[in-house]
Amino acid sequence: MALWVRQRNVDTVPVPVSIHRLDPSIPLPAYQTTGAAGFDLASSADMVVQSGEVALVPTGLVIEVPKGHVLGVFARSSTPLKRGLMVANGVGVVDSDYCGPADEIKIEVFNFTASPVAVKRGDRLAQGLLIPVVRAEWEEREPVAPSRGGFGATG
Repeated sequence: MALWVRQRNVDTVPVPVSIHRLDPSIPLPAYQTTGAAGFDLASSADMVVQSGEVALVPTGLVIEVPKGHVLGVFARSSTPLKRGLMVANGVGVVDSDYCGPADEIKIEVFNFTASPVAVKRGDRLAQGLLIPVVRAEWEEREPVAPSRGGFGATG
């Protein structure tokens, strides 16, 4: 049985997002291709991340994440391979209420190499994705199904 997926040309509707540049010479984040899900986040300063160090790389941006959304800060696919840096906490989460005048978006990176890594102003290290969120309303109850196991239980 073949499964056919028909692609449609569906343009996404941009969501207005308020942004403040702490330095007016910093470029606004940009989507690098028309199909890009994330916009690039770049360093706003020159710095060195020592071997084995976790560092906060400033972007010079305060982004007002729309209510009902979260800004996910993900590594660019080339950052670990070309630079030896990875987003230290896996994915950075920026809540919609983190938008005060000094609430700068920073990229938390880990240098996993044996050498210092130089980061230059303008280096694109991460990508941001605006993601809709659903908040849970907890309803406590007893489990209704038997435990199925986990952490490799299915093979």
